[in-house]
Amino acid sequence: MLGKMKKNYELYLLILIPVAYFAIFKYWPMYGVQIAFKDFVASKGVWGSEWVGLEHFQRFFESYNFKQIVGNTLLLSLLNLAIAFPFPIIVAIMLNQLRQQKMKKFIQTTIYAPYFISTVVLVGMLFIFLSPTSGLVNHIVTAFGHEPIMFMGEEKWFRPLYIFSSVWQETGFASVIYLAALAGIDPHLHEAAVMDGASKWHRIRHIDLPGIAPTIIVLFIMAVGNLMNVGFEKAFLMQTDLNVATSEIIPTYVYKVGIQRAEYSFSAAIGLFNSVINLILLVIVNKTTKKISGKGLF
Repeated sequence: MLGKMKKNYELYLLILIPVAYFAIFKYWPMYGVQIAFKDFVASKGVWGSEWVGLEHFQRFFESYNFKQIVGNTLLLSLLNLAIAFPFPIIVAIMLNQLRQQKMKKFIQTTIYAPYFISTVVLVGMLFIFLSPTSGLVNHIVTAFGHEPIMFMGEEKWFRPLYIFSSVWQETGFASVIYLAALAGIDPHLHEAAVMDGASKWHRIRHIDLPGIAPTIIVLFIMAVGNLMNVGFEKAFLMQTDLNVATSEIIPTYVYKVGIQRAEYSFSAAIGLFNSVINLILLVIVNKTTKKISGKGLF
């Protein structure tokens, strides 16, 4: 064993950095999860604080806004998954069918560029374009004889704007993975299908989609396993006093309780509850896809 390690020491040095990263920033902080079951006092430390069991969880479950917060998180996550997840697949298949390389590269660059825009800048753009007084969108609305719309101040517009911005920003980057999977499909399959008179739609249905199915399954399982972790930054930045009824989700609530109110144990309990739900969903979806398709994440 030591001989093999000495022989391939470069490889072990190469993986040392990512292993150290996960050990220090992912696994070591997990010991602090125990404050979810304690009445944490900073002066006493994690080990010195008194155990209170499931008191913080019970408090969260019995809070007046429990259903609203969990419901908002689930609804926003499910809508985002149902709408934003298929878009990169569709875009990748459409780009794969283009034969004009210059046009293909131009479209790829155009849809890929928004990924590099920071969340703060993205939300700032939304506020500017959707402003009821000076926004471009409302100028168009008023030009057709309608009253300006308070997009960022009405509850019903929060979810559509959140999902639309996610699709616009993330589709280009996510489609790269599917394009790579499509590039790995044997071109002889398409040639044989063309010889047999198959149309583009038939080739997409019977060659492209089955070819990238394993990639879709893996990414779908990972997306479901991260279902409850809705992007905190964008939701928090888009949140206003007027749309808080639909924009208040678990991550924003944890921030307000844990950072602004300094209720560390209570916020840790909510975060742990969120993580457990994600873990349960991940295991269920992984087992289900394994039974249906024979492929899974683990």
